[in-house]
Amino acid sequence: METKKEARLRRAKQTRKRIALARATRLCVYRTNSHIYAAIHSADGGSVLASASTVDKEVRASLGGKSGGNKDAAALVGAEIAKRAIAAGISEVAFDRSGLAYHGRVKVLADAAREAGLKF
Repeated sequence: METKKEARLRRAKQTRKRIALARATRLCVYRTNSHIYAAIHSADGGSVLASASTVDKEVRASLGGKSGGNKDAAALVGAEIAKRAIAAGISEVAFDRSGLAYHGRVKVLADAAREAGLKF
């Protein structure tokens, strides 16, 4: 029997194969109960071009001492990753949700990144 983590990793692997075949720069999202992380990886997967998370000083300051495990924090991280990506010259990415369901904090992060100018 497959555990929840094994099932998530299997889904993530399938998505990453498709993104690798498309040779696209990818926006990876990872979430824990306390934090949410986003990173933009190069098309070959060899380097991280931009990253943002709720443990960054700028984002923590914007949260005002509140938890990093909520939708407001995810929206801040989405806007911040889009800002950093555009500053790095990246405007279009493929969304890699790491096998997570596209709802809740993952969806809020994606919507905030789109509103801030990132295309995917």
